[in-house]
Amino acid sequence: MTVALLTASGTGSRMGQDIPKQFLHVKDKPVIIYTLERFQNNPQIDAIVLVTLPNWFGFVEAYAAQFGISKLKWIVAGGETGQESIRNGLEAIAKDCPEDTTVMIHDGNRPMVDNNIISDSLAVFRQYGSAVAVIPCTEAIFRSEDGKTSTVSIPREALLRTQTPHTYTLKKLLWAHEQAKLRGITNQAASCTLMHELGETVYFSRGSEKNFKLTTLDDLEIFNAFLDAEKKNWLK
Repeated sequence: MTVALLTASGTGSRMGQDIPKQFLHVKDKPVIIYTLERFQNNPQIDAIVLVTLPNWFGFVEAYAAQFGISKLKWIVAGGETGQESIRNGLEAIAKDCPEDTTVMIHDGNRPMVDNNIISDSLAVFRQYGSAVAVIPCTEAIFRSEDGKTSTVSIPREALLRTQTPHTYTLKKLLWAHEQAKLRGITNQAASCTLMHELGETVYFSRGSEKNFKLTTLDDLEIFNAFLDAEKKNWLK
């Protein structure tokens, strides 16, 4: 069984809007629904858990019914940190699913994740036991101590930018969060950095520049443009 765990419990303060970014409407549809639809429509995903804000549970249920998100099995309250939110989602899955369940953790505000990214994540996971979506660095990179100057350039060929999904077994993720609790690790929102801190090897799957995270108003405009481009391609 493969479960998608979508995190969408942030307040979206950097957007400067009256409602959280995951519930902002783009072309008459909430952002979170676009993300949910990507996993709903992928045949390799069996169920979805959404970790979000408790005050929005009713809206999520209504949206799921309206847009046919039948795979949404759990709606869970987020925690004080991203790490805690993920743990809450894992504990909800663990109540109903065996430890060998495959869990694909994904940011709810990455609505452009596609079937190729999902499929490659699962393929790498099946080969190595874990998978983290990444894309290469294409810009020149400098390290700066003051944010104004630098004398240190870092070769971009050695750098990768992580995205989501992050795919592991439920057992492995529960182990990692239990270890984090024992060691006092409290704010590792990315499962890959938590695993790295625990000494685990990180294996990479293919991400995409389109699989970007909606953080600012500029990102919303880019997302809107991508939707227009997808529609035009479909019409041709």
